[in-house]
Amino acid sequence: MIANLEWYRVFYITAKCGSFSKAAEVLFITQPAISYVVKQLESSLGGKLFFRTSKGVTLTAEGKVLFQYIEQAYGFLTTAEQKIAEMHQLLRGEIRIGAGDTLCKHYLLPHLEAFHTSFPEIKIQVTNRTSQETVQLLKEGKIDFGIVNLPIEDTLIQIRETLEIQDCFVGNEEYRSLALKPISLQKLNEYPLIMLEKGSSTRRYIDHYAQNLDVLIQPEIELGSIDLLVQFARSGLGISCVVKNFIMEELNSSILYEIQLKQPIPPRKVGIVTLKTMPLSAAAIQLLKYLT
Repeated sequence: MIANLEWYRVFYITAKCGSFSKAAEVLFITQPAISYVVKQLESSLGGKLFFRTSKGVTLTAEGKVLFQYIEQAYGFLTTAEQKIAEMHQLLRGEIRIGAGDTLCKHYLLPHLEAFHTSFPEIKIQVTNRTSQETVQLLKEGKIDFGIVNLPIEDTLIQIRETLEIQDCFVGNEEYRSLALKPISLQKLNEYPLIMLEKGSSTRRYIDHYAQNLDVLIQPEIELGSIDLLVQFARSGLGISCVVKNFIMEELNSSILYEIQLKQPIPPRKVGIVTLKTMPLSAAAIQLLKYLT
């Protein structure tokens, strides 16, 4: 192994210039320093790399072989610099995102469409997981950032609060009478309820809210996504607990009716989580500007 990789740079520039004195000018060092480096390199490789001519220096056979490979290396380095510059200019790159189905559809997707229009060369990879699973993917280095339902506590991650969301209970025309005036959660619990399955951060949040009111919610149906909750409520299979922000179309068109509670569910936040120890790419930083 060559002890000092700078020797290769001196050799390469000298070969390109064909002169020790010209190489010294390019490298901003003295001609004796060029001579010293070349001698050290020749000693390490065990053969002459240059021979002197009346016009300067010319590569020997061994020097031509070395120059060929160093020139390739310089080409790779130049390409790498260009690729990195393109990444900084958002002309190429990849962003890996983790998000649940609901947040992906109702929050992430509209911003992704705008981002893709502005930066079409950036590749986007989205992994659908629950909020807790998204945090785990982040800690394993498998995604650049995640979009999760808050609250989440973890000392290894940084949280940027973004959208405020409101949970609510809704039913179809069959339950319209319940929407005429607020009722207690205890009373609502007597009806067939449809909830997200246990294990999700949303379900834990609602269960915690109910526990504070000394109510144990025992849903008749548990599902894996907000979209399914909406569909089941529309079909009259029960009263679903959904995110109001994401069903405004159904509420405005009276397909579903919000059942007001005497003790409203406190609003919560959506957050973007990043790993404190992992720097973000230029593309990821730009996308975060769209999301926050």
